[in-house]
Amino acid sequence: MGKETRLRMSVIEKLNQRAEAANSLLCVGLDSAIEKLPKSFSNEPYPQFTFNRYIIEQTHTYAAAYKLNTAFYEARGAQGWEEMAQTVAYLRENHPDILTICDAKRADIGNTNAAYVHAFFDEIGFDAITLHPYLGREALRPFLDRADRAVIILCHTSNAGADEFQSLKVGGRPLWAIVAEQVARYWNDNQNCMLVVGATYPKILAQVRAMIGDMPLLVPGVGAQGGDVAAVVRQGVDSHGRGLLINSSRGIIFADDPATAAQQLRDAINQHRA
Repeated sequence: MGKETRLRMSVIEKLNQRAEAANSLLCVGLDSAIEKLPKSFSNEPYPQFTFNRYIIEQTHTYAAAYKLNTAFYEARGAQGWEEMAQTVAYLRENHPDILTICDAKRADIGNTNAAYVHAFFDEIGFDAITLHPYLGREALRPFLDRADRAVIILCHTSNAGADEFQSLKVGGRPLWAIVAEQVARYWNDNQNCMLVVGATYPKILAQVRAMIGDMPLLVPGVGAQGGDVAAVVRQGVDSHGRGLLINSSRGIIFADDPATAAQQLRDAINQHRA
C-alpha cells in the first residue's frame, strides 16, 4: 500500500488495531456532567479533567475508544472547553492507541464546517467527530476531506423519538436507509466514514450492516437506555467480528467500581462475539 492510502486508512486502522490489541469493542463515554461528579473531584481546580483522568486510568485496559460529549464541557464555558482539551491531550500523550471521539453532532454550511474542523481536529486533536447529514455531502466536505480523521454520521439514533423523522419514507424507503446508502456509496471516498446506529433498534442495526459492508458503527444506547448487548453484537459485527464501538457512559463512569464495570461490559460483548 502507498503512503497516501496508509494515511487515508489511519484512523480506521487505529480503531481496528486497538480492538485487536485490547480484545475490545467498548467505547467509554466521558459524559462528565459537573453536577454529578463525586465531591472529591468537584473541589479540584480542574474537576472534569481530574475525574476523566481517573476514569481513563481505571478503564483504559478495556477500552477501544473514549467519547466526549461536548455539551457537558461547553456548558461550563471556557473552563469546560479547556478541560475537554486537557482530557484529549492526556489521552494522546498516555494512550495514543485509543481512539478519541468528539460527540458534537455538528454540521453547517461549508465555511462554518471548516472552522469546526480546525477547532476539533487541529486545535483539540480528536480522531473523530459525530455529524448529522441533513445539509448534505457538499456542506460536510471539509470533514469528509480530512482523510487523516474519521467522520461518524448519524443514521438511526437510540432515542425513543428517533423515528419521527428518521423512518419517514423517501421513495418508499425509510430515511435512515437513504442515509446509510449515501454515506457508504458516495461519501466514503477516503474510507474514513462511520455511522451511528442505536442499540435500541437491533433490527435496523442488522439492516444497516447488510447495506454498508464492513464500515464501522458507533452504537450508543447500551446500559441506561436499555439496549441489549447480545442483539447488538449479533446484528452489528462486521465480517471480521469487529466493526463496532459499543458505547457506555453513565453505567461505567459513575459506577462504584469503573474498572470492573468496564471489564464486565467488555467481556459480555466478547462473549457474544465468540
